[in-house]
Amino acid sequence: MSGQGRPVGLPDGRGIRVAVVTASWHADLCESLRDRALRALDDVGATLVADVRVPGALELPVVAQALLQRPRTHAVVALGVVIRGGTPHFDYVCSTTSDALAAVALRTGRPVGNGVLTCDTVEQAVLRAGGAEASEDKGYDAAVAAVSTAVALRSLR
Repeated sequence: MSGQGRPVGLPDGRGIRVAVVTASWHADLCESLRDRALRALDDVGATLVADVRVPGALELPVVAQALLQRPRTHAVVALGVVIRGGTPHFDYVCSTTSDALAAVALRTGRPVGNGVLTCDTVEQAVLRAGGAEASEDKGYDAAVAAVSTAVALRSLR
């Protein structure tokens, strides 16, 4: 599984303010990602400052950017699920979303935890969404990554 080799331990996220933006396609899986991200924020002591829903993965970057332009937001966690279909649409959505989220982080100088699952099947997504049947916890991991990076950036200032 791709979860092998994940960092050990949790950052001290006290004082870090995080927004979460979640897509609505595959609502049950997105809700699991969101629940796990919120759990991670609680576990590391970070503060949730916004919890926003958008229609799909392509809408995540623009909202993430708007949230990071607010001075009280140190990091964003972007969550969604894109599942391969029978057309090239999957490839466009995945690469555009991933590239745009990275561009938002670079443009704002603030971290974006990318918790967008890009899977071939619903079954693969279920295994990564952090629910009872999951072997991976990508919503949790994305939130911890965003907070860890915000802590690292704070230490550089």
